[in-house]
Amino acid sequence: MANSISLEECVVAAMDGTDKELFPFLPYILQDTWKIGADPETIIALIQKHMHDFPNMNVLDLGCGKGAVSVLLSSKLKCSCYGIDAVPEFIDEANKKAKEYSVNNLCKFEVADIRIKMSTLPRYDVIILGAVGPVLGNYFSTLTSLAKNLHTDGVIIIDDGYIESNSSFTHPLILKQDEIHRQIEAAGMKLIDEAIIEKNEIKSADDQIFSNLKKRCLELMDMHPEKHHLFEAYIKKQEEENDVLENKIICSTMVIKRTNNCHNSERN
Repeated sequence: MANSISLEECVVAAMDGTDKELFPFLPYILQDTWKIGADPETIIALIQKHMHDFPNMNVLDLGCGKGAVSVLLSSKLKCSCYGIDAVPEFIDEANKKAKEYSVNNLCKFEVADIRIKMSTLPRYDVIILGAVGPVLGNYFSTLTSLAKNLHTDGVIIIDDGYIESNSSFTHPLILKQDEIHRQIEAAGMKLIDEAIIEKNEIKSADDQIFSNLKKRCLELMDMHPEKHHLFEAYIKKQEEENDVLENKIICSTMVIKRTNNCHNSERN
């Protein structure tokens, strides 16, 4: 697949930024936050509901951040997790957390571009995309791309936001609910479950993360006065995106599976 967008741009966009110059500063800005993006407890609950034989389950965590989902998942269910992220400092933190939780024998983490790495990977029982944005394209492109890495009875878990179908609100990176459903169906898959995140939970998490993020950005302004505009713009962008998350869209963790008529010759 041709990657017209740079890796740095993809990562910054996933962190709700717009300027790739922010990329090397992300570890500093997010140093106070382990659980970046998706809620591990929600994902764990959905996997417990829809999967079984956890000790023999293999999980692929794409854009794993600092490994919170994989580490807590392995700790709870004793399954094997393989996490990939583009930020070396995030992977370092993931490995430290795996040791801290005594799951370093179950968790493997690697620095890589998931758009490239996917073609070399085997099949997994669960594939997680936890709040990473459209790094693999829209839902149709993402699901068709991931299909070759998914066991026949496996599930894909996507943590994302969508706009209600009857809403007049628009966002360049967020689809309407009915369009997501259409693309899932076009990819030969179906939405079998979803957990809607409550607005008060979103606000509580956003407030804590934003407070730390703003503090670190202000520190960076002092350390790099020539880039003052970069960090100021990121604070403003975070405020805007938090408003979107809390007031304009539905935040959902979706469980997606192949349809019965989606035949796959490479059965596990």
